[in-house]
Amino acid sequence: MTTTLPGYLGRILRVDLTAGRVWDEPLNAGYARQFVGGSGLGARYLADYITGDTDPLGPDNPLIFMTGPFV
Repeated sequence: MTTTLPGYLGRILRVDLTAGRVWDEPLNAGYARQFVGGSGLGARYLADYITGDTDPLGPDNPLIFMTGPFV
C-alpha cells in the first residue's frame, strides 16, 4: 500500500555504500499509519532488513535516519 499521507512526502531514499548506488522507493503508507513518527517507522523498516544473526558491523546491517511527519 503506497499513498501520500499528510506530513509525508511519500518516498524513502535508499543509499547502498557498497555498490555506490542511490535510489528512492515508495513509503509504505500502512507502516506510516501504524508506526507514527521517525523512530517508530525507522524501527519497523529496520525489522524488515535485518535478522537475528545480522553482523552489527557488516555491510548488510542498515544505518537508518528517519524524521517524523512534517505537519
